[in-house]
Amino acid sequence: MREELITSGRLNPHIDPHLEIWHWQIPLYLFLGGLAAGILFFAALYTILGKEDKYPGAVRRAPIIVPFLLIIGLTALFIDLRHKLFFWQLYTTIRLQSPMSWGAWTLLAITPLSFAWAALHIREFFPNWDWKFTILKEIEKFLLQYKLTMAWVIIILSVILGIYTGILFSAFNARPLWNTSILGPLFLTSGLSAGAAAIILFATTKKERVLFAKIDLMLIGIELFLIIHMFMGFLASTEVQIEAANLFLGGSYTAPFWIFVVGMGMVVPAILEILELRHIKVPVVIPVVLVLFGSVMLRFIIAYAGQFSRWLY
Repeated sequence: MREELITSGRLNPHIDPHLEIWHWQIPLYLFLGGLAAGILFFAALYTILGKEDKYPGAVRRAPIIVPFLLIIGLTALFIDLRHKLFFWQLYTTIRLQSPMSWGAWTLLAITPLSFAWAALHIREFFPNWDWKFTILKEIEKFLLQYKLTMAWVIIILSVILGIYTGILFSAFNARPLWNTSILGPLFLTSGLSAGAAAIILFATTKKERVLFAKIDLMLIGIELFLIIHMFMGFLASTEVQIEAANLFLGGSYTAPFWIFVVGMGMVVPAILEILELRHIKVPVVIPVVLVLFGSVMLRFIIAYAGQFSRWLY
């Protein structure tokens, strides 16, 4: 595809010699980060609202997978780094104008908090669990005492993490497709949708599954609105941004985006969730898997397509 774009004049080989430098690591990291943020957001939210016992799937069960999601995501990010031995330099300063600095410090804070949250609810899966060391029991007692405070910190950090996964792209001004403020809210909403879908799998009651199916439907609606708004903004903007939009409106990414992201990842699961709400039996795993599939495809397609959009010289 790169050779075809060079031949057609749409791609300058001197400007983009490493066009396909982003393979699977960055989109995977962004998906897992968004999913982790979505799960933690709802866990913290319903703790703050005092509904922990009413929705144990969201508060106690689903967060158990978040530490693993973050570890896998950070591993993928580390693999993608060109100078792996110097990653620590991100933590020698704080730059408020840098998305990478925001992301690095947010991950540094939210990762241990996710471990602590999972540890607090380990008995949800292992009822007879007992910490063998006294210091661990004291830490657990301390965290339980300040659990509400921890929930407030987590909910703030999860929103920052969810938005950051989109802002990381939009900070690349040289790529017209990425250079839009819509990506931050879009990726946050997508992460929340993926989190709500994952929580459905961990729900312990039908009432909890119905609640998060409704939440997911609302989030899918917001995602579709943001996608339409993004393309409307591109089409009303400069020539390069119109060309970026055309990648999805008749271009090479039209079929993958509208079939995998919008169709299979949003419209179909929304229909299935509506059927479930109307008491028509649908295997719960199907819409959940489709939402997660659409969420990961959104990151991959935006990541790859963005590298084909450029400013004219």
